[in-house]
Amino acid sequence: MNVLLVVVSIVFALAAVLTLIRIVIGPSILDRAVAADVLLTEVMCVLGAEMAINHHTRTLPVLLIIAAVGVFGSISIARFVARKDQ
Repeated sequence: MNVLLVVVSIVFALAAVLTLIRIVIGPSILDRAVAADVLLTEVMCVLGAEMAINHHTRTLPVLLIIAAVGVFGSISIARFVARKDQ
C-alpha cells in the first residue's frame, strides 16, 4: 500500500507541476483557463484519493465547492472571451 501511495503522489505532483507551467507560459487566456480547470480537477482527484485511502467522507463538501468554483470560473471566462471576440 505504501508503494502505491508514493507512486500516486508522484504522478499527481508531476501533473500539478506541468499544469502550473502551462498556466504560467500559456500563450492565450483560453490555454490558461483550461489549465486552471485541469488543476482544479487534479485537486479534486487528490482529495478523492485521500478520502478513499483513509475511509472517510469529511472532505466531500470541499469537493463540491471546488467543482462549483470550476464550473462558474469556466462559464465566466467563456463569457469574457465571447465578448472580447465581438
